[in-house]
Amino acid sequence: MKKLMSLIVCGLMLMTSLAGCNSAGGGTGSSSSSGDVIKIGVFEPLTGANAAGGELEVEGMKIANKLYPEVLGKKVELVIADNKSDKAEATTAAARLIEKDKVSAIIGSWGSSFSIAAGNIVKSNQVPAVGASCTNPLVTKDNPYYFRVCFLDPFQGTVMANYCYQQGYRKAAIIQEVSNDYAVGLAKFFVDAFTQLTGDPNCIITTGNYNTNDQDFSGILTNIKEANPDVVFAPGNFTESALIIKQARNLGMTIPFVGGDTWETNEFIEVGGKEVEGVVLSTFFDDTAPATDEAKKFVEAYKAEYPDRESVPAVSALGYDAYILILDAIERAGSSDPKAIRDELAKTANFEGVTGMITINEEGDADKNMAIIKKVENGKFVYSDTVVIKE
Repeated sequence: MKKLMSLIVCGLMLMTSLAGCNSAGGGTGSSSSSGDVIKIGVFEPLTGANAAGGELEVEGMKIANKLYPEVLGKKVELVIADNKSDKAEATTAAARLIEKDKVSAIIGSWGSSFSIAAGNIVKSNQVPAVGASCTNPLVTKDNPYYFRVCFLDPFQGTVMANYCYQQGYRKAAIIQEVSNDYAVGLAKFFVDAFTQLTGDPNCIITTGNYNTNDQDFSGILTNIKEANPDVVFAPGNFTESALIIKQARNLGMTIPFVGGDTWETNEFIEVGGKEVEGVVLSTFFDDTAPATDEAKKFVEAYKAEYPDRESVPAVSALGYDAYILILDAIERAGSSDPKAIRDELAKTANFEGVTGMITINEEGDADKNMAIIKKVENGKFVYSDTVVIKE
């Protein structure tokens, strides 16, 4: 990460000091991050169905805050709000961070649906938000105040379609969590890419839909078993996805299951047990081969903080990247004013993050063309391959 600016010394006289150290203000989204503190808000699912994912992202942010606790000579305070794995609560949490806590910028949220729900809040109040792992294109679409550090679902869907095609699979089934924007979007992009690769408009032979918190998937699985596809693509929340695979194996189904980044939580393996052995997923980062100096620094710090963890979660790395990206923008802006930070975020180019070099494009997205493929082996997420998709 670029070296953070040292303390800006104000004038010796009291009046000069007060005038020189105040942050810029004005507007609904103006920040009270003044004096000795700059506030960065965080809205994540810390309770509810998606809590495990939100907690992992926050872990990365806290490590970043520990390593980089200051910018512009001021202490950086993380103000963390629980969006409770709920779209309405996500909107409320983002509004509270802006209106009550007067944050200069916001990080979040695990789960594209929650980020999309908060989009109008950050846009109307003109306070920038940086998503860590929210991959649905709608998060940043037509929103100049939303950015992200992860790759997008069109890319992830293409990666997994290419993986399946290379494995020799030509007929696929889809199981999607229809109440989840992430799952629906990722399934669509997989279908589009897989259809193009196979040249067969009938390559998707059956599709099963379910809702968040569903527990019984026997009807969907029975239909898929009868259709007998080569592979099942099943993007969705880690808990329901693990239950689906577990129930499939209990029905005697040996069909390969593949999915997306949301599966990479310990809860996925805890719920699925031995039945999720061999499943394949795409993700953002592998700690066994850190690609940048910042990645090495992060991995060392994470393992020191959590010595009992067998691997570093990719979304923790993204949470870290979101934090240091905002600090870099604050440094370049020379201000904690939200509008100034937004303008610098939009100019970000070749910024060294944990998950690679980050350049923000016109849509507010990080230009990334690399994904990691992992497989569950012996109850662990094990690196399998690195996939680069060139345009």
